[in-house]
Amino acid sequence: MNTPFTSAEAQRAVEVLASRPLVRLITEIDDNGAIPPRRLASTLPDLSTHQLRSASDTARAHGLVRIAPGAGLELTAAGMELADLYDAMARWARRHAVPAPVCEFSGRIRCVLDLLVPSLTTERADGAEAALARLRTLLIQWLADNLQVARVSEPEPVA
Repeated sequence: MNTPFTSAEAQRAVEVLASRPLVRLITEIDDNGAIPPRRLASTLPDLSTHQLRSASDTARAHGLVRIAPGAGLELTAAGMELADLYDAMARWARRHAVPAPVCEFSGRIRCVLDLLVPSLTTERADGAEAALARLRTLLIQWLADNLQVARVSEPEPVA
């Protein structure tokens, strides 16, 4: 699925997917299982209350997490696929020391997504390394299955 996105859609998708709080939330749930809402702050103490609320709201709005009765926030199928995509991006970035040999996981994700943005608006990833081209394909496939992440909402008409 190589349908290019508009520049605004590509930028929107990267802004959502590269958000450090969202990356932290998705990967924490992927690594350790569901998080009860009351335990979010103690599970992710490096994030402010506002960041936690924003990441949780964003993840729910885009169908990445759901609230499971008795368990808390858990990943949906789209959230699990995104966690797998994050892992693939981080592996590529580590292998290539991008953006640096030692870097926070979410920084690696941001860097790889920034590298991929230009290729999301064209049919092909000209000149891209094979592994990066593979990540581009995985990202495009994930975005095609989750169009709401890239969709730029139209402004509300003023009365």
